[in-house]
Amino acid sequence: MPLRRSTVRGREFGDAIRALLRAAGLTNRAAAELLGWQEAKVSELVNGKEGVSDVDLAKLLGLLRTPPDEFDHLMALHHETHIRDWLQPAGSGSPDRARTLREHEGIASDITGWSMNVVHGLLQVPDYTLHLANAAVNVHDVSAVVRTRTERQQSVLDGHRAITIFMHEQALRLQVGGVLVMAEQFHHLLRLSVRPYLTIRLIPSAFGPHAGLAGDFDLLKFKKIPPLVYLESHGANVFLEDQPSVDLYENVVKSLGRAALDEAQTRKLITEIIGEEARDDQVAQE
Repeated sequence: MPLRRSTVRGREFGDAIRALLRAAGLTNRAAAELLGWQEAKVSELVNGKEGVSDVDLAKLLGLLRTPPDEFDHLMALHHETHIRDWLQPAGSGSPDRARTLREHEGIASDITGWSMNVVHGLLQVPDYTLHLANAAVNVHDVSAVVRTRTERQQSVLDGHRAITIFMHEQALRLQVGGVLVMAEQFHHLLRLSVRPYLTIRLIPSAFGPHAGLAGDFDLLKFKKIPPLVYLESHGANVFLEDQPSVDLYENVVKSLGRAALDEAQTRKLITEIIGEEARDDQVAQE
């Protein structure tokens, strides 16, 4: 089956309209009848097709009692659903910066993540996330960050997709929250590492320079739509869909795979770090 040519923006727009219809207990046909439209008009809106006016979209969103923030978000997306690649600035007004990533992780068949300096978000324990959020300069609701990350983990780590996480050894060496938090995090990684759908691989510090030095990313693949790459910074979330960019990151993943320890070696290194941390703590207490 050929890939359906869609965009991140278009999927988010269409999924949001469908969710509003479900919440209102309406089908496309029922909504069209209430508005005096042909059913095809609602279908065009759901599919993000161009040619439907802002006025008509506003009528449908009004019928569905759309909350103000969601109304503004969908009105802004309406004429951009065909545009590939999406830069989401931190100051864009979006009430939920993790929304687009969360929605696409939910439909992904394969996720590959790379984290250089901290434990990857899908693998963090809540206390680790809490201390990272407290250290960030752009987080205004720490509890919301922890809650959102925990919900993402529960949704993604459900065995319905293959997940490979690459991390650098220094991500485990950085002290986040103290000895007890790090001990909990290390043991959590070991427990996760035996799940059949999840692969965790570390690049040892001794390896030297590697292809991941440019920064963290996630590569998401799907069964019926093209893959995409997700990047995150203080200033923006970025979704790359153009083929040259995706190809570049697929090559980075291949290079990380050549540099990283295998799963057994990774578990051995984590265990060694746990032993080192325990010895250092004992020395400190003495």
